[in-house]
Amino acid sequence: MKIGIFSDSYKPYTSGVVTSIVTFKEELSKLGHEIFVFAPSYPNFEEQEDQVYRFYSLPAPTNPDFSLAVPVYPGINMLVKKLGLDIIHVHSPFTMGRVGSHYARKYKLPLVFTYHTLYDQYVHYVPLAHELAREVAIKYSVNFCNHCNHVVVPSREVKDILNTYEIKTSLSVIPTGVAVHKFQNGQKDWLQKNYHIPEGNKVLLFVGRLTREKNLEFLIQAFHALKATMPHTTLVLTAQGPLEHDLKKLVLELGLSLQEDVIFTGALPFETLVNVYTSADLFVFSSLTETQGLVLIEAMASGIPVVAVAANGVQDMVDHGVNGILTSCDIQEFAGAIRLILEDKQMYSSFQANALKKADMLSASNMALKMEELYESLYVNSAPRYNRMLDITRWFG
Repeated sequence: MKIGIFSDSYKPYTSGVVTSIVTFKEELSKLGHEIFVFAPSYPNFEEQEDQVYRFYSLPAPTNPDFSLAVPVYPGINMLVKKLGLDIIHVHSPFTMGRVGSHYARKYKLPLVFTYHTLYDQYVHYVPLAHELAREVAIKYSVNFCNHCNHVVVPSREVKDILNTYEIKTSLSVIPTGVAVHKFQNGQKDWLQKNYHIPEGNKVLLFVGRLTREKNLEFLIQAFHALKATMPHTTLVLTAQGPLEHDLKKLVLELGLSLQEDVIFTGALPFETLVNVYTSADLFVFSSLTETQGLVLIEAMASGIPVVAVAANGVQDMVDHGVNGILTSCDIQEFAGAIRLILEDKQMYSSFQANALKKADMLSASNMALKMEELYESLYVNSAPRYNRMLDITRWFG
């Protein structure tokens, strides 16, 4: 099949949405499908990937790393027609999602939308009228969903939330999978060799964006509480984002060191990130607004147990008391869970083994097969008869 992906973010930007697109693109290509990506351009980034079409874009006012696509691309109508797409899959209800939706209607193609983000939980980026913004965000996203043929959600929790809205479109839970084999050959002492981590310290790791919704002030304060009883620990934050300056300031205000206690590595390439996961002892996650928390499965694929706040999207990924511990958003409880796992060797070993099993269940190859099944079902049920007959010849002839 020929699948058109329309997204408001793509490489080199780093996010769960981008990781999802890249992962499914790779796995679906292995299954013989052709993937065409329509996405914003980014300053000083040179394209090294075929079948990616970039729209002119502008930096976002609140996040200069994020580019806002201008929905004008000379010749796109002829390009979409020439590509002969079978499915259009959008990853945002906004600019590029609207572009994808337009061409799905124009060429009568099935339209799939992955609901990656609970948009109403990001209204703190709006300077005024948060309650009104939350209501508008819900109504807008519901309206977009109802103009799609199918909506994909990354977790059962998100599906439950959307079922409380007035969404008439069918929903499927298809998490973003992880290429498990890529996380099992990292260097076990990479962090210790590249940063000033005292010998013998246990390493706690967070991977993600340094943004308000990740609740990182809480994470740093919980780490500070942990240090009172477990001084031989180091927190590593592998991320970048607009809160970096404020978070570093908080670290210093708490009397912690930015060299040995709380280390900010910045964003790292995937090959290096695998080493970061492998050389950590425990993954810590405090976000309150996840729809999936893909980094949790990446950590588990590296054999790392998890301590996380029991928030939306997280509870599907972490099985409490099996491969990690889920807590309330309480500093002492969170710090206590970290201490419990690190001090109980039998528990730690059991959580490690179960983490690997969980990651294997959610492998990228398994999730791609689910997505392929959805695509084929939508296409067969919506395509004209002559197209279906052509596909029978093309796929099975």
